[in-house]
Amino acid sequence: MGTPDFAVTNLKAIQASQHQVVGVVTNIDKPAGRGKKIQQSAVKTYALEQELPLLQPEKLKDEEFLANLNALNADVFVVVAFRMLPKQVWEIPAKGTINLHASLLPNYRGAAPINWAIINKEKTTGVSTFFIDEKIDTGKLLLQKSIDLDPRETAGSLHDKLAVLGGNLLKETLDAIAHGIEAKAQETKGKESLAPKLTRENTKIEWTKSLSSIDAQVRGLSPYPVAWTVLEEAGTEKVMKLYETSITYATHNHPPQSILIENKELKIAHPEGFLCCKSIQLPNKRRMLVKELLNGYQFKPAARVK
Repeated sequence: MGTPDFAVTNLKAIQASQHQVVGVVTNIDKPAGRGKKIQQSAVKTYALEQELPLLQPEKLKDEEFLANLNALNADVFVVVAFRMLPKQVWEIPAKGTINLHASLLPNYRGAAPINWAIINKEKTTGVSTFFIDEKIDTGKLLLQKSIDLDPRETAGSLHDKLAVLGGNLLKETLDAIAHGIEAKAQETKGKESLAPKLTRENTKIEWTKSLSSIDAQVRGLSPYPVAWTVLEEAGTEKVMKLYETSITYATHNHPPQSILIENKELKIAHPEGFLCCKSIQLPNKRRMLVKELLNGYQFKPAARVK
């Protein structure tokens, strides 16, 4: 059961193992993009290519869907980046329903563990498999694998690494379940970080934070959903999205949050130095390298971010 590319990587890993995929469940086709064209999930595309039995329930408690699930006679349900399942679904298979989560549980329970691990400047993260229960990401742990984060890690690069790591972990987990592994309860100490859903509010840059924290936020939200700020110039305000930045620590007299253009570089002044913008997006324009943007766009005098 899954939806995005991350889930496809893991589905491929299971297919390449000794375990048989008897069915695939994914979300219904939905309108997406500017043209609102109906699009199918990455998992559906792959399942159709592989001629795997496919179910696309609108409601997970639908009687026909539950009957079709039961008819698959699966030993285990594997959930990767899908929806929260009702008990009627996850209690069906005899050997349980397992979830692959992109963090080292109980740390980073929630919807966006990859992003928050980078935003919070973690040195390591990983993937976990666990049995699903009534609450979100709280079930008994099966296996885990860890990975060190690169100093310039982005959400995109970490996503790809954890997808591969997760596929290997899923194969090991299914082998372990077949041999009767005993799952262990998650041990919480009250200091665990959470991974809440990303919103317009928590993806906006707070310029009062340290330079390293702002840069980590940009990396943790790139390439999606992208950190953003308000660009104020010539009395107007517009959204500016930041995809790639770097830090220069320096002493200067420029007002905080003012924009400087020097040698085809866009720098935002900060009390600790400058946030150097490498790749950004302005309204009605595509994502562009700053050097490329400055060939045709001129920032107004006294431009600043807020």
